[in-house]
Amino acid sequence: MRFLIQSNLLTPATKTIEQTKRIADIPNLLSQPTNSNFHYNPDLQSLLQGKYLLLEEIPFSVEEVHRHYINGYCLYNKGVEKRRDFYCCNRCGNANQHHFASFHCARCKEICFYCRNCIMMGRISECTPLISWIGPAVVQKTKDAKLQWKGQLSLGQQRASNKMEQIIDQQSELLIWAVCGAGKTEVLFKGIEKALKQNKRVCIATPRTDVVLELAPRLQEVFPDIPVLPIYGGSEDKQLYSPLIISTTHQLFRFKQTFDLIILDEMDAFPYSYDANLQYAVQTARKPDSAMIYLTATPNKTWRKKCQQNKINYVTIPARYHKHPLPTPQFTWCGNWEKRLEKGKLPSVIIDWITQRIHSRKQVLLFIPKIAYMEKVKTIFEQWTPHLETVYAEDPFRKEKVQKMRKKQLDLLITTTILERGVTFSNIDVAVLGAENQIFTDSALVQISGRAGRKKEYPKGDIVFFHYGKTNAMTSAKKQIENSNKEAKEKGMLI
Repeated sequence: MRFLIQSNLLTPATKTIEQTKRIADIPNLLSQPTNSNFHYNPDLQSLLQGKYLLLEEIPFSVEEVHRHYINGYCLYNKGVEKRRDFYCCNRCGNANQHHFASFHCARCKEICFYCRNCIMMGRISECTPLISWIGPAVVQKTKDAKLQWKGQLSLGQQRASNKMEQIIDQQSELLIWAVCGAGKTEVLFKGIEKALKQNKRVCIATPRTDVVLELAPRLQEVFPDIPVLPIYGGSEDKQLYSPLIISTTHQLFRFKQTFDLIILDEMDAFPYSYDANLQYAVQTARKPDSAMIYLTATPNKTWRKKCQQNKINYVTIPARYHKHPLPTPQFTWCGNWEKRLEKGKLPSVIIDWITQRIHSRKQVLLFIPKIAYMEKVKTIFEQWTPHLETVYAEDPFRKEKVQKMRKKQLDLLITTTILERGVTFSNIDVAVLGAENQIFTDSALVQISGRAGRKKEYPKGDIVFFHYGKTNAMTSAKKQIENSNKEAKEKGMLI
């Protein structure tokens, strides 16, 4: 798109003429004086409030958007711009020059640079404007919001919930370091209610779509009078305004200084923990005066050091809601299992451990380091049971297979690290084959161990790391679990 510039007023040009410019080439983008007599479109207001969107993402005509710009209610912003000698994307924050490319653009008739980093959300280039709302804010009326939940928090949960409410008042930051199965979602309820009663806008952000789909109905159930809006790639109703949003971190690229409270779930999970642009998205979605809650069972070394040095407010929940200690992993040496697998075999110590559970009808979740090994491992165990499956991230039947495991229709589920978090099975034992592999980091092994003993009815479970050489990650994971149990016992949180 090109713009005609007349007295600081931009007008979208229908033809490419010498007097027009791309938005990236216009030095100063000024807002127009607000016309208080203008009857703005409340649907456009709801759509754009706190967002930066492409014109293609707005279900209104260019003329409608431009009328709001002329009257001081919308603003045209640069999508990609060149700052000194480097390009920068104003949507995702990308400044890595390797993630920019150029093409001959049919819209502006020039060689145009675009951002490859966020192209999955629609191409944004030097001639692409981002539209934002600068008119009156949507009046949020949630002061009568009421939590509809009759459950009772454990001692650890209650301490974390109280601390969260304090942080919301202080507009500060808090790390909630809670073991797997501690009941983190329930900890959030009172804090969310407090924010809504203050007419604050709340976002729960998570790296994974699975978590969005799981949390949305749970939050809608306990806040029945508030429209809870799930946002993820392919979700509908993204144009709606909601005081309580549950979003993947990727979708936050579209939000700028929007939320009074952001709750970041699974802050240690891939891809968020490895992607500086996703971290940028979360931070820029916050209002300048806002509260930030981080949730994790496995903070990395940097965050653990911050806690030790009291550089961040934090609270720990070292015990599960059912007050039983965390199952502790055992290390079992199994020799060169990969060499045996090449011949279609596995060490007898692994065979014996799994078949014993198959015969006793105890379900097993078996983690392996490579997809390529899955069918070979499955073939080996098919002689003991026909009730087994393999699952991995791109498996089109992943959800169905997980559901079969939940319904007790499988004896053995062989998986990659995709099931290290976000799934709960009522009564299982857990094994890791090749725990020495570098894909099994200490945080991954803690999360894997956290699959066992999650239910109150079945608080115990065996966890074995079968290995061909003990690693620091294995030792660290076991130590973290033991430390949590020790802390929980000292604080009187265990039965």
